[in-house]
Amino acid sequence: MPDDIHDIAREVAIVGGGPAGLAAAEVLAQAGHAVTVYDRMPSVGRKLLIAGRGGLNLTHSEPRGAFLSRYHPAGHLDAAIAAFPPEALRDWCAELGEPTFVGSSGRVFPQSFKASPLLRAWLARFDRLGVRIRTRHRLAAIAEELSSADPGDPDSGAGSPHLQLYFETPDGPLVARPRAALLALGGASWPRLGSDGRWVPLLEGLGVAVEPLRPANAGFTVAWSALFRARFAGAPLKRVALACDGKAVRGEAVITAAGIEGGAVYALSRPLREAVAARGHARLLVDLRPDLTREALARRLAGARPGDSAATRLRKAAGLAPVAAGLLREAAGAALPAEPEALAGLIKAAPLTLTGSAPIDRAISTAGGVRLDALDGRSMLRAHPGLFLAGEMLDWEAPTGGYLLQGAFAGGRAAAAGLRDWLRGAGG
Repeated sequence: MPDDIHDIAREVAIVGGGPAGLAAAEVLAQAGHAVTVYDRMPSVGRKLLIAGRGGLNLTHSEPRGAFLSRYHPAGHLDAAIAAFPPEALRDWCAELGEPTFVGSSGRVFPQSFKASPLLRAWLARFDRLGVRIRTRHRLAAIAEELSSADPGDPDSGAGSPHLQLYFETPDGPLVARPRAALLALGGASWPRLGSDGRWVPLLEGLGVAVEPLRPANAGFTVAWSALFRARFAGAPLKRVALACDGKAVRGEAVITAAGIEGGAVYALSRPLREAVAARGHARLLVDLRPDLTREALARRLAGARPGDSAATRLRKAAGLAPVAAGLLREAAGAALPAEPEALAGLIKAAPLTLTGSAPIDRAISTAGGVRLDALDGRSMLRAHPGLFLAGEMLDWEAPTGGYLLQGAFAGGRAAAAGLRDWLRGAGG
């Protein structure tokens, strides 16, 4: 690094101004620590604002056991969410002047249905707490140097590693030498918002094990016929159930020109992605009438008038929308079965072959990241005292529906608590 880098001394550095990093900064500032947040973008909280375009689904109201089961690997965020559960997140929003409500699906939203008022109130709180926010600062390198304190003084910290964080800024290079640092740099699914995965070689250069970053909560490709693609790209599949490798979920999906996406698909993102990786394709079963049993559906089909066309039977007897009937024909790959039992079976389990996942920059979130066994119970890298990690750069994942943001808020706060305790103890 060049010799003319000028230095900023600050007690705690948070690198990454997304939900996890900002949540950590708040906890540490409230504990009395001097905190600086660094972010490569012109402003912080951009992923929160993007989430706000859909109403800002903050968390979910389902029972705790079902809620925790949405996270993979199981147990990783249990303690963090127990310390900052959905109820606490809702209380926190209310304290910032943005009360929340539970929608009909169980999802939790701010009453304003917007992210910007919440972010403005949060940043105003940072001003009152004295948190410094430095934007357009891209982390370029991480180094550790041994203290030059008096080796004859046992209390001087001689020989202990000191962090150095090198940043590229509009005003030239800069180095920060905090007592501790927390990285919350996101995954690689939102490069235009700063989450581009460029931190991977920095940590691998320190010997940190990083699992490859992969798309999560992403769509999948399907080789639709030209006719189906032209007619139904962009059409929603409402009130369906999807299944893969024994796991099933109800919800909605959307047909795209390249394949299929949407909430129900995202909930199966991990098994579908793993199937594609293992076999080159994944088999997705689509139940187009999950509210009816196969037997009841067969009876309806058997009761159709003898002169009805196949399209009429699907529309009137089976109650399928045009897009669902079209998907059924795509799944059959040939003429639809005429027998009511066989047709009902196809409607209840229409097989689609998924040939691949959407690119990572089209995904909502990222799988992979820093291996969890590289961290201790405080979210600190075992081999690098004073360097903590939080958020999506770690190897955990969850579906959409409020679970991602809840995990980011809770995980960031938990990592901050670990950093705070470390500063009070051996690291202080």
